[in-house]
Amino acid sequence: MTIRALIVDDSALIRKVLSDILKEDPKIRVIGTAVNGNDGLEKIKKLRPDVVLLDNVMPVLDGLKTLSRIMKEYPTPVIIVSALGEKAEEITLTAFEYGAVDVIEKPSGVLSQSMPEMAEEICRKVRTATKANLKNLECMRDLEPWNPEKGEKKGEKKGEKKEEKKEEKKGEKKEEKKDNRLREKVTSVRNILAIGASTGGPRALEKLIGSLPAEIPAAVLVVQHMPPGFTASLSKRLDEKSALRVKEAQEGDRVEEGTVLIAPGNYHMEIVRNKVNGLEEEVVHLSCSPKELGSRPSVNVLFRSVAPVYGSRVISLVLTGMNCDGADGAEEIKKMGGKVIAEARSSCVVYGMPGEIVRRNLADLVLPLDRMAEEIIRIVE
Repeated sequence: MTIRALIVDDSALIRKVLSDILKEDPKIRVIGTAVNGNDGLEKIKKLRPDVVLLDNVMPVLDGLKTLSRIMKEYPTPVIIVSALGEKAEEITLTAFEYGAVDVIEKPSGVLSQSMPEMAEEICRKVRTATKANLKNLECMRDLEPWNPEKGEKKGEKKGEKKEEKKEEKKGEKKEEKKDNRLREKVTSVRNILAIGASTGGPRALEKLIGSLPAEIPAAVLVVQHMPPGFTASLSKRLDEKSALRVKEAQEGDRVEEGTVLIAPGNYHMEIVRNKVNGLEEEVVHLSCSPKELGSRPSVNVLFRSVAPVYGSRVISLVLTGMNCDGADGAEEIKKMGGKVIAEARSSCVVYGMPGEIVRRNLADLVLPLDRMAEEIIRIVE
C-alpha cells in the first residue's frame, strides 16, 4: 500500500526538499503541501493523508496549535520537522505531549554531504509513523500549547514565574542533595537499568523515569533514537520531571546510582572499565562508529557493552519503537544472567522493538508501561 504524505511548512525550499526526498521512495506519495497550519488543516480534511510532516514554527497557526487540532479533529500520525536551537527543541518536546509520533531534523540544504543519509532516515520515519497506535499516545488535548513568545509552559498561569523564582532556592537545595548523594556512592553500582526506545519513546521515558524514586539502588542508561541536539533538551526536561539526576552523557562520565545518562544523538554509548588511583570504575565511552540497523546511538551497542561489565546486575528494558534494535544485545544480557523486560503491545506506540524481544523468547517479563516502575523497584530492592 502506498503511503500518502502531506507536508506542512512555511518554507518553499523545505517543502520542495522534503517532497523530492519522499518522491524517491516508491512506497511514499506526496499528495500535497501546505504553507501554514490553517492551510494544513484544510488539506488534511480534504485529502486525509496517512502521515503529516509538520513544521514546528510557522506563521498564522503555529505547529503546536496545528498539532493539537489535528489530533482532536483528524487523528493522523504526525512527524515534527524541526530546526535546531533551544526554542525549537523545546517546542518539539512539547509536541510529543500533544501526540507527535516522531521528529526529524529540518534538512539544511540539498548539497549537504549528509543528505543521502538524512533522506533515508526521513523516509524510514514516514514509513514507521503509519504503523503508530495513536490511542497509546494519550494526547493531552485539553491543555493549551506552550507559548514560546510569552515564555509560559503548558498549564502555567500568569504570575507563576515569580513564584518559581521564590522556589529556586528550594530547587537548588534539591540539586545539592542529588549531587551530595552521588559523591557518597561506592565505585561500582548495585544494579543497572539499561533502556532502549525509539518511536514514541520520549513520552514513555517521561512516564517511566518520572516514576522511579530518588534512592533507587541503580544507575540508569538510556538510548533513545533521536537526531543530534534533541537529546540534550530531552535530558533537561526529564531532569526537571524526575527525582533522579538526568543528563546527556559525555565522554568519561561515571556510571553512578541515582543518575540517568542519555546517549547523545549521533553517538553510540558504551560502558567501559577504567582504573583511577588503583580502583576500577565504570565510565561512558562515546563513539561515531558505523550505525547499527540504521541507528546511532544503538540500543544493541549499549546492551552488549553492559552485559560483560555488570552481568546479572543488568535489568534491560525495551520500549516502544520500530525495527529490532536491542534484540541482539538482549541476547548477550541473558547469557550473562541479566533480565530483559519488554513493553507490552497494549501500551506501545509501535510494537516493533519489544515485539522482536517477545518473538525471540528473550523477555523475562512483558509489562505495560504503567507497571514497569513498580516491577523494577521490586526487583532491585
